[in-house]
Formats: sequence, C-alpha cells, structure tokens
Amino acid sequence: MINKDVNILLVEDDYLDIMNVERELKKIGITHPIHVARNGREALDMLRGSGVPKISPAPSVILLDINMPRMNGLEFLTELRREPEFSHIPVFIMTTSNEETDRMAAQRLNVSGYIVKPMSFENFEASPSSLDNFTLFLDLIKLK
Repeated sequence: MINKDVNILLVEDDYLDIMNVERELKKIGITHPIHVARNGREALDMLRGSGVPKISPAPSVILLDINMPRMNGLEFLTELRREPEFSHIPVFIMTTSNEETDRMAAQRLNVSGYIVKPMSFENFEASPSSLDNFTLFLDLIKLK
C-alpha cells in the first residue's frame, strides 16, 4: 500500500542521473511519486506553486544535485532552509564532486547526507559515501 502523503523531490539536471535514481528507488521498492526539477529555481517554484502546480503535500525527502544551471544545489538549499514551511525536509546532496569544500558547505546547510554519484544501494561498502547512502536507504524505507 502506498502512503499518499509521501512525495520525493529530485533536483537534477542530468537526464541519465534522473533515470539512475528512479531505477535505484524502484529496485528497493520505493514507488512514491518522484517530482523532478531541472535546477534549484524550478524546484523552489514547484515547492511554492509559483507558476507551476505546487507539490502537495511537501516532499518527504529531497535528492539534490549540486552542479546545475540557473540556481545550483547549495543556492537552492540556502533558500530552502530560510523557509519555515520547507526547512525541516531532509535533503541528500548527490554529486560527482567529492570536494571537501562542497561537503562542508552542505553540512553547514544541515543536509542529511552527501552521496557521490552514481547512486546505488547495491553495495554500501564500495562507496566513500556508503554511510550516507545507507542513511538515505533507511529514510526511504520509512516512506514505504
């Protein structure tokens, strides 16, 4: 049975990464609606209902790429954390970057995890972000 109060927001500009995330979520049985925004500005519009239908209810988790056009992930996260309606939403950063500066900036913005792409739940030990992958996995399982 699907919990109708659960949505996932994926903020990602790369089509192949979007397909990978959707595939990995299906593999672990996550069938909740996934709303896709191609940059931070589009994601904020979807959350606020500015010119596009509002995501309702608000997402239970946000999967966020850092490197995107128009508004990158860290800029989006800064805006998100300023808004009381959305500031509590768990956010997992997904990036190809393993830069310590990106990781530190994300941690200052209260992220739940930092996942180096490509995301996979198959082999938690293989990835430098395995703990974050596992945390995300547990958070997603709670959504079931």
